[in-house]
Amino acid sequence: MSLKDIISPFNVWKRAAQKPWTIKDPLNDRPGADNYRGFHKNDFDKCVGCGTCEDICQNAAIDLVPVQTVETDMSDSGLRPKIDYGRCCWCALCVDVCPTGSLTMSNDYTWVTDDPEEYRFIPGADKMKWDDCEKGYKRAENFQLIDFDRIKMNELGVEERSSSFIEMVKGYSKEQAIEEAERCLECGICVARCPAHMDIPEYIKAIREDDIELAVQILYKTNPFSASCGRICTHHCEDVCSLAHNGEPIAIRWLKRYILDQVSPEEISKILKDIIQTNNKKIAIIGAGPGGLSAAYYLRLLGYEIEIFESNEKGGGMLRYGIPEYRLPYDQLDKDIDYIVSLGVKINYNTKISEEAKFNEIYNSHDALFISPGLWNSIPVNITGEELPNVISGIDLLNKVTNKEEIDLGSKVAVIGGGNSAMDAARTAKRLGADVEIYYRRRIEDMPADVEEIEEAQDENVKFFPQTTPLEIKKDGSGLKFIWGNNKMIYEEGKRPKPVLIKGETFETNLDTFIIAIGQNADLSFLPTEIRDNIETKWGKVVVNELGQTSVEKVFSGGDASNSKADAVSAIADGHKAAVGIDRYLNK
Repeated sequence: MSLKDIISPFNVWKRAAQKPWTIKDPLNDRPGADNYRGFHKNDFDKCVGCGTCEDICQNAAIDLVPVQTVETDMSDSGLRPKIDYGRCCWCALCVDVCPTGSLTMSNDYTWVTDDPEEYRFIPGADKMKWDDCEKGYKRAENFQLIDFDRIKMNELGVEERSSSFIEMVKGYSKEQAIEEAERCLECGICVARCPAHMDIPEYIKAIREDDIELAVQILYKTNPFSASCGRICTHHCEDVCSLAHNGEPIAIRWLKRYILDQVSPEEISKILKDIIQTNNKKIAIIGAGPGGLSAAYYLRLLGYEIEIFESNEKGGGMLRYGIPEYRLPYDQLDKDIDYIVSLGVKINYNTKISEEAKFNEIYNSHDALFISPGLWNSIPVNITGEELPNVISGIDLLNKVTNKEEIDLGSKVAVIGGGNSAMDAARTAKRLGADVEIYYRRRIEDMPADVEEIEEAQDENVKFFPQTTPLEIKKDGSGLKFIWGNNKMIYEEGKRPKPVLIKGETFETNLDTFIIAIGQNADLSFLPTEIRDNIETKWGKVVVNELGQTSVEKVFSGGDASNSKADAVSAIADGHKAAVGIDRYLNK
């Protein structure tokens, strides 16, 4: 034993004469440091109930629970984290991983209660004394546990793509796809937003695990057009992706494309191993677009004999005749169609109802009908001069390009409209060698077209004239004189800004071709009068119930003729829904 060991106990006695250091009120006089990890707070305006905090908690201290004051919608699960402070270790991983930044921690650490159940609470819902505390722990702006930056897609350069119809988007490599898939939080909010309710987290997980066969099987459960959708889907699922609140959403559409890019049509058949047991009931489908062919696929799997009547030379509907090949190559569309046909689905091409085939004959010889004719009638602008020869519709232009007809648009073209069809028509005209201008009555940010379509058109030097109204078209020699006016936007609280023509601000533009692309309607003229009079319609759309059934019991409808979405994935969802409806109707 050393001398120090002997003397040490006596050294303590010197402290007996010192003044004690105490805190009179330790609960209030000793606040936590500015960045202290105290009790949780949650900003309900930011939180979407993704559950990432629940997943990362190593102590199972967080449960996602419903809250009465929060409404569930397509971008919000309606659930909120409930914290159990009997388990919480204040590690703050939940705060660090929160993609929206809604979850934080106050610097308050004192909470005294006799009821242990009170230590399980829902921050943001249960009123607490630290709710207004500004200090505490937040994720640093330059720190993140998750990757908010998406893997960029390889694309053709602007000069190369704007002069050809070669597919501009090149697709992910295996390494890129897996890296992008690893960003997914698997929250599943995207599933609700997808019209087809595809199991997005599961097929992304399959990519991450490099299990392409499983990924294909998952896709075909809800979407037999994934090769096409992986290119042209409006991808609203990405709009609600949890990562989009502070970064870039998962490239859900491109990952779907990646899966089908890895397999040939023959491999799809081997992977799915679909076995058909015929039930001897026959279904007629009018229209071989994504809605009609999707209904055919799911009905065929249920054993029905399927006969499709299509007026065009090939299938795909608006996917083939309304979308340029630089966005959707025909071989990829054919990959989707060919597999459906391989199951024994019969398609009668070049067959226009009421001409080559009579509706009543079809109606009487089949157990049920599904109609999905698409939108082929262009909506007019209703101005003087639109009947002139050099005035065409956007859908007619795209149709002619698909059919490889000779087209001469001249050197200058104006396109009227702000949707995807207008962008497709404008960019197609650009590829045909014309200088192109787009006129739209509202602001650019009001355009219904996909943002990327607008940006790509601008990159390709398509000129935009927003807040303009077409007034008149006149013949001018071999060309046209387009007269238009400027609009001002009138803002009313809670309403969409309204364009109003400014008196006196009119202009003239010399053109070679004027393209109308403000929208299209379905052509239901193939329906006999007695059927058409009994089918309920509203705003030009066929009214259906939750299973796609019309007011004529035997007739079901879907796609653009019945919904206002005018996109492929909604038509596919309608076809699937109607297949379920037809099966229930015939087996009730």
